Amino acid sequence: MDIFSAREEEELKKHGPLALRLRPKNLERFAGQKHLVGEGKPLRRLVESDVLSSLLFFGPPGTGKTTLAEIIAEKTNASFVRVNATSSSVSELRKEMEAARSRLAQDGKRTVLFIDEIHRFNKAQQDALLPAVEKGIVVLIGATTENPYFTVNAPLLSRMRIFPFEPLLQSDIRELLERALLAPEAYLGDVTVDDEALEHLAVMANGDARTALNALELAAALADDVNGKKTVDMTLAEEAVQRRAVVYDRDGDAHYDVISAFIKSVRGSDPDAALYWLARMLEAGEDPLFVARRLVILASEDIGNADPHGLLVATAASQAVHMIGMPEARITLAQATTYLASAPKSNAAYMGIEKALALVKKRPGDRVPPHLRDAHYSGAKKIGHGKGYVYPHDYPGNFIPQNYLPEGMERPKFYEPGENGYERSIKERLERWDALRKKNGDGDE
Repeated sequence: MDIFSAREEEELKKHGPLALRLRPKNLERFAGQKHLVGEGKPLRRLVESDVLSSLLFFGPPGTGKTTLAEIIAEKTNASFVRVNATSSSVSELRKEMEAARSRLAQDGKRTVLFIDEIHRFNKAQQDALLPAVEKGIVVLIGATTENPYFTVNAPLLSRMRIFPFEPLLQSDIRELLERALLAPEAYLGDVTVDDEALEHLAVMANGDARTALNALELAAALADDVNGKKTVDMTLAEEAVQRRAVVYDRDGDAHYDVISAFIKSVRGSDPDAALYWLARMLEAGEDPLFVARRLVILASEDIGNADPHGLLVATAASQAVHMIGMPEARITLAQATTYLASAPKSNAAYMGIEKALALVKKRPGDRVPPHLRDAHYSGAKKIGHGKGYVYPHDYPGNFIPQNYLPEGMERPKFYEPGENGYERSIKERLERWDALRKKNGDGDE
């Protein structure tokens, strides 16, 4: 490290963000992620033994991905090189790979290459890493806030062990804040934080250590200095936090997780949970038409004929949302959501079409029987089209057993209505018709 870098590091320790000043140097002071770095856990054993393979840290911001990489840097005997994906080019990566190759050949020393925000690398950049990772010239540690299965090339991903990071527990955040208040390197001065205010900072951080520490630092700066002492109360804590940003990225993984939770709540007949996830999406600025379209799909997939009105409600809601827009559209979406969540459920129509499609793929060449073919045009009947077709409306109950399937096909059972809602009536009616088919030789003419 040159004199300028050393001076910069010293200045950052005093004047950099609190989260940076308090970044731990060992696992004992590392907050959260007990499922990864707790006693006896695989990642902890890898770090402590300095036996590393390529790793990928995946999780929300402020959960310790970069911090853990730096702890590894402190413990490893390898050369540690850090690269930021937002500013590195393919040529720079290749230079690093060549330098790693030289260290290994001349000194027998490994290189640990840490790439922050690896999801920002394009395909060419990720491909440039592959040969060195594959041959073991570098041990790659990547950190990403995005789902790596969507953003990291499969060949590279297959050579890395993926470790998911979770948002910190509220208790972890509170412990971190309490530690910061006592740490000399925090340079916060003589600050006391009310218990209620401390709890508020921990809750509103939403599992993000960086957010919590930055809020604490701001609250301490806002507090009045009375004879060298400061007190942070609830008012100051609220002012420092302002309001928590809803964790939701319309273009990222959380987008799919939240809509998944929403759909599963409606499918699971829990209107309260469904409204919560709806509120999460709307508060984060989700396109209300996207939500409306998903409700239309759900109305057929998960409710179907158990309540045929579900599709009418969902379709009307989609049209209304398109017509009125936000913020009033939230009311329409809430009505549709609660109706569908409270409706009887059936996936029989959905399962029926899936079974039918599977059979069609196995038997793509089945022809339409002559009696079912189009007979409305001149000359159609001369070639046998429509011959033998029986018109159901000419019979009592508008039903007459008749074969409507390709010749030689064993009668399948695609649609199996359940016992919920209106489908119970449909099931009883179909059972009566099936009995008549069997009585008349399964409808074969």
